[in-house]
Amino acid sequence: MSCNTKSDQPVSEYKPKDVQLVTLDPGHFHAALVQKTAFDDVDSTVYVYAPEGGDLKLHLDRINGFNARSESPTNWNEQVYTGNDFFEKMISEKKGNVVVLSGNNKKKTEYILGSLKNQFNVLADKPMVIDGKGFQQLKEAFKVAATNKLLLYDIMTERFEITTMLQRELSMLPEVFGTLEKGTPQNPAITKESVHHFYKYVSGNVLTRPAWFLDAAQQGEGIVDVMTHLVDLVQWECFPEQTIDTTDIKVNTAKRWPTNMGLAEFKAITKLEAFPDYLKDKVEYDTLLKIFCNGEINYQVKGIHAKTSVIWKYKAPEGTGDTHYSIMRGSKANLVIRQDKDEQFKPTLYVEPVGKNAQYESVLQEQIKTVAAKYPGVELKKSKKGWEVVIPEKYKEGHEAHFGRVMEKFLEYLKNGNMPSWEVPNMIAKYYTTTQGLEFSLKK
Repeated sequence: MSCNTKSDQPVSEYKPKDVQLVTLDPGHFHAALVQKTAFDDVDSTVYVYAPEGGDLKLHLDRINGFNARSESPTNWNEQVYTGNDFFEKMISEKKGNVVVLSGNNKKKTEYILGSLKNQFNVLADKPMVIDGKGFQQLKEAFKVAATNKLLLYDIMTERFEITTMLQRELSMLPEVFGTLEKGTPQNPAITKESVHHFYKYVSGNVLTRPAWFLDAAQQGEGIVDVMTHLVDLVQWECFPEQTIDTTDIKVNTAKRWPTNMGLAEFKAITKLEAFPDYLKDKVEYDTLLKIFCNGEINYQVKGIHAKTSVIWKYKAPEGTGDTHYSIMRGSKANLVIRQDKDEQFKPTLYVEPVGKNAQYESVLQEQIKTVAAKYPGVELKKSKKGWEVVIPEKYKEGHEAHFGRVMEKFLEYLKNGNMPSWEVPNMIAKYYTTTQGLEFSLKK
């Protein structure tokens, strides 16, 4: 269903240039990236409600950086309230109509529900929930959103990564891909793996991580945090614009394991001299912090076997960064995204035919024209196992730019007064998968 088609999703009454952002307790750098670009429909004054401290200062520094840059500077006017009753103050003042949530996840679902009950739309960073209790709150939140005719949407930036977009496009061409295999637990139909790093650069600077980001009780374990993106992409690619119910999901196996971080490494990314008290029970030998940020879920969606896995390392080798691997197995070809040394650590999409078919190349070359009509400049070149999809540089925007794309989509939904009918049930199915995966992994 297109977003211009009326559905049973919430209806918005807002008009263009009537979007007023409210930022609630911004503890993650994603809260600022939503504002890296200015939008015609969004007021330049943003109301911020947060406790005083380092998280808030870092957020405001990032916004000031966007305002002060020489190329396409923004003009945000941040109005800040820092009392301990910041959430209650936000509710009572009602200065805006869209709450942006990206920070400590311990109370995030509670904030989402409270905002919706008080007539705020909500744009929330992932994850919206980090455990089973939160999942139940989230289901209630979507009911409240529907009743109050509001939008609740999470920030799924990876849908705007060009190799993923083209992987999805090619999978919808039967002459190229065939049909999606059912797969098995040992050889899933779709696999998505991502490797992330604690030490990284954002907007040209080394990212300072809040200490709570390293606490699974506040940030969430990896299996319910970054895994949200991967589970979302499995649904989005395998079942485009189709509704998925929680009854369509079956977790087969799941596991979790820690990344160990030394005190010196901890100091380098948090700027703190010692582990805070809430991390002490996760520290061994007084110097080694165990962070349960890694996880894997092997599961089924409508009978299709999928595997998603997330790994966190401390720092990427020089010249590299976060990496992504993905394979969709079709009856005629596999669509594979690799980001290894051979790809100079840049995500690269391949079409690798299954078996030998003398006619396949001519069919593929003809079908790629369909993709090129939508993405001009896309073409093919031979590779070891098939063909590399050559993608013009103009489509390779980078992770930070994708937040602007998500905001554009959210504003589109807000103005049109609806979302595609599959979005809400699929968000519920996604968080059901991650929280069920966590519960399964904890049973061992």
